[in-house]
Amino acid sequence: MLQIKQLSKTFNRGTENEIRVFDKFNLKIEANKCTAIIGPNGCGKSTLLNIIGGSIMSDAGEIHLNGKNIAQLKEEERAIYIGRVYQDPSMGVSPSLTILENMSLADKKGEKFSLKRLIKKKEIDRYIELLKSLDLGLENKLNTKVKYLSGGQRQSLSLIMAAMKHPDLLLLDEHTAALDPKTSNVIMKKTKELIDKYAITTIMISHNMKDAIDYSDRIIMLDEGKIVLDKPSVEVTERELIEIYRKKLEF
Repeated sequence: MLQIKQLSKTFNRGTENEIRVFDKFNLKIEANKCTAIIGPNGCGKSTLLNIIGGSIMSDAGEIHLNGKNIAQLKEEERAIYIGRVYQDPSMGVSPSLTILENMSLADKKGEKFSLKRLIKKKEIDRYIELLKSLDLGLENKLNTKVKYLSGGQRQSLSLIMAAMKHPDLLLLDEHTAALDPKTSNVIMKKTKELIDKYAITTIMISHNMKDAIDYSDRIIMLDEGKIVLDKPSVEVTERELIEIYRKKLEF
């Protein structure tokens, strides 16, 4: 379970460009469920994920992940507990390394290792089985450098790598936004399969209302750093969400 208490974050404090994103913000994310966070640009979605992941530090507040306050941990320290897939398909992988080398790196997250002993032959069969689950033929390209893969293939690999050590929390930062609709649909189905298979607590940012409803258990809408909607996904319709957006834009 993830619990955020009294979170505050202000950018450019004390200047004419000061922006207060969160002010004593509270949120509890249920364990083993997927929570979709939606909202207009500038509402705080990406800032929230960056604060949870540690790439941005909060000004105040606590972030409890399975009972441990991680608010003061560095990003690399939080990465032991948190997996993340970014909007850019290249951000979750090392393009100059092969598929096998990328998976070996992901498998050693949180461990001390030397590049000379990066690949453990006994783990290769496990990597192949994980790649087979994607149905993209990547298990036949283990020695191919990731830079030669398509965006969809790279994002699929990023997803597998983020989930392979069964993190306490998985962050999905608009991870299909840069993909074409057909590839996006494939990635979303694979995402759902992985989350369900490993029962991973997941937070997913999405601008796609249908995906947010279809692939999550709970919908949260933010506006100006505040929660303006919080419902089980089965109780929300795409039309309802679009209507809320429309009213916000008119205002």
